[in-house]
Amino acid sequence: MNKKKPELLAPAGDMERLIMAVTYGADSVYLAGTEFGMRAASNNFNLEQMKEAVEFAHSHGVKVYVTVNTLPREDELDRLKEYLAAVNAIGPDAFIICDLGVMELAKEYAPDVKLHISTQLGVINSETAKFLYNYGAETVVLARETPMEDIRKIHSKIPEELNIEAFVHGAMCVSFSGRCLLSNYLTGRDANRGACAQPCRWKYRVIEEKRPGEMFDVTEETNGTYILNSRDMCMIEHIPELIDAGVQCFKIEGRMKSAYYAAVVTNAYRHAIDAAMEGKPLDPAWVLETEKVSHRPYSTGFYYGYPGQNYSENGYITECDVVAVVEECDEEGHALLTQRNKFFSGDDVELLVPGELPVAMKGVTFTDLEGNPLEDTRHAMMQFKMDLPKQAPKYSIIRKNR
Repeated sequence: MNKKKPELLAPAGDMERLIMAVTYGADSVYLAGTEFGMRAASNNFNLEQMKEAVEFAHSHGVKVYVTVNTLPREDELDRLKEYLAAVNAIGPDAFIICDLGVMELAKEYAPDVKLHISTQLGVINSETAKFLYNYGAETVVLARETPMEDIRKIHSKIPEELNIEAFVHGAMCVSFSGRCLLSNYLTGRDANRGACAQPCRWKYRVIEEKRPGEMFDVTEETNGTYILNSRDMCMIEHIPELIDAGVQCFKIEGRMKSAYYAAVVTNAYRHAIDAAMEGKPLDPAWVLETEKVSHRPYSTGFYYGYPGQNYSENGYITECDVVAVVEECDEEGHALLTQRNKFFSGDDVELLVPGELPVAMKGVTFTDLEGNPLEDTRHAMMQFKMDLPKQAPKYSIIRKNR
């Protein structure tokens, strides 16, 4: 494959998730400040934390993109100008923006930061992409609804300097490119200002006007009907097609997801991209890794047609729990770990090291810091010692299959 190696962009909802994404192979990460970002419920980064995040990422050769992708109101513009200038001084690599006015302000108040166009703007054709390029955009994040063949056509018609970014993994919105009004209507929480209550995931039934309190199923499903509940996207088996179509940046959704999710999904897609660039088939074990994070039933999004809904339930499929994270480990595998979830002596677990497939560990034992045997790790975030089958760097993960 004689194409330029594409970029892997991972989510960073806080510093722990950023570190995991960087450690497990991201080329770039995206994050938000404490306002003007589309994930208000995430921990996000104040300016001091953002500075730390940018310095950490840049020290590892990883780019940082800051989301400024809400639709600011008139009374927020002065504060937005101050915010853009403050972030410019920190030195991230790009803003992710969905408002033309914000683009204009960013060019004035943050001239050192490049401009990327958010999926919320809904770019689905080459004319819009070219307009945004002429207006100053370096990258356009296509709407999730863009089919594979349209991406190929868009790429053939836009300037070579304009990069195409596309989502490859994570949750999908029932509304076009996240432009949902349902949450605001039902709860007063505006999805376009980062406060979505996800009413598309709710269980709906029908109440007839003259029979208050008597609920009827919308279908014959005994658990009710999740009429708006979308599937998640997983394109890990289609990376070569995306590269061939002209996608230069692969984006993983999930700033609200866990640090474990950031690590595992980034690790899997890192290997999928590397295998595609080397012309090698993807090891099915990396596809299996995407099943080991919390997710809804997968689809290929709109790349190959309608993705379908998940009508039967709104919960997540969860096959694994993170039980510990490695703090330090010597060449013989003697490791100091921090607990994340309770597990027991004799359990079967897996060791996940950055850049490698998991290693099974049967019937593990562990001790306290003084070397006394433990029956379990009952205290949250407790530290303990365990022998691993190999040397494992900091941030390696111990997980247990359910």
